[in-house]
Amino acid sequence: MPIATRAFAATSAKAPLEPYSFTRRDPGRDDVVIDIKFAGICHSDLHAVNNDMGNARYPLVPGHEIAGLVTAVGADVTKFKIGDRVGVGCMVDSCRVCAPCKAGEEQYCVPGFTGTYGNADKHSAQSGEAITQGGYADVIVVDQAYVLNIPDSIPLDAAAPLLCAGITTYSPLKHWNIKPGSKVAVVGLGGLGHMAVKQAVAMGAEVTVLSTSDRKKADAERMCSKHFLINSDKDAMKAAAEKFDLIINTVSATHEIASHLQLLAHDGTMVMLGLTTEALPVFAVPLLWRRRSVAGSLIGGIRETQEMLDFCAEHGLASDIEVIAPSQINEAYARLEKSDVRYRFVIDISKLDQAA
Repeated sequence: MPIATRAFAATSAKAPLEPYSFTRRDPGRDDVVIDIKFAGICHSDLHAVNNDMGNARYPLVPGHEIAGLVTAVGADVTKFKIGDRVGVGCMVDSCRVCAPCKAGEEQYCVPGFTGTYGNADKHSAQSGEAITQGGYADVIVVDQAYVLNIPDSIPLDAAAPLLCAGITTYSPLKHWNIKPGSKVAVVGLGGLGHMAVKQAVAMGAEVTVLSTSDRKKADAERMCSKHFLINSDKDAMKAAAEKFDLIINTVSATHEIASHLQLLAHDGTMVMLGLTTEALPVFAVPLLWRRRSVAGSLIGGIRETQEMLDFCAEHGLASDIEVIAPSQINEAYARLEKSDVRYRFVIDISKLDQAA
């Protein structure tokens, strides 16, 4: 039977999130029922709630960084059992038959994957919800094919952001073959950036953080970044020219990137991870002169996300977090607008009762 669910939802663009009740679908034979313990707050949640992309539907329960415990499984579930520590990331379904899906890159599903929240819900007849609803809630029902195992060594609260921030940075580091001796720059030391630094260091790269000020220099050093570069320092930028094999750009606001291209070595790539809604001018000459590239990357497939979780467990990596109660969500959103978090807000769902 459908599962009564308590949550926090946005009811209109820029409106404060508030308590919301709805029903999850009746679990099917391939479904896993998860008691959500923690949910990370991603900057894309803020974009969705504010309808920055112009396609939001309300009420909207955000949250695609979900960590919890399995409380029930369908008759055909073979990957999970009751009590397992599990996670759910940015997607809960895909077409499963296109070339990317068959290759284990469901994030590039040709018709488009089904997002954990805000997408048309094919189970709407059972749940009564026209769109998928995310992890700012006490329970979720997900097909076993889109559920991840969280290794025992990673605390559930610190694991939650790995399901988006962790895989968003891990995937390009792997795709561009970062290895011992690689030189990697990370633009922006935030929720994504701090994970990019940790993962690149664990892969053996020499890492430099690029920032607008030295406010986070000590944090970068603690995360074993080798260098720290203020991008308004023209002399320092000139000295770093043609140095980096890969630049991971995590900034989610409109910003100037043309000058950063000079930092790339021959065949170097700047990969864009931040969700920006305005154009970023790029000039051809710096690209042509060294066969440089500007690219994009979007989370990772289920297989690669599990690989990332296992990699983080092996190397003792997790997100730096600030745990908040559901009643503090709107305050956290206001702080996130000002980049006032080090480095990921995580909602303690066990305190949902206190916010009712």
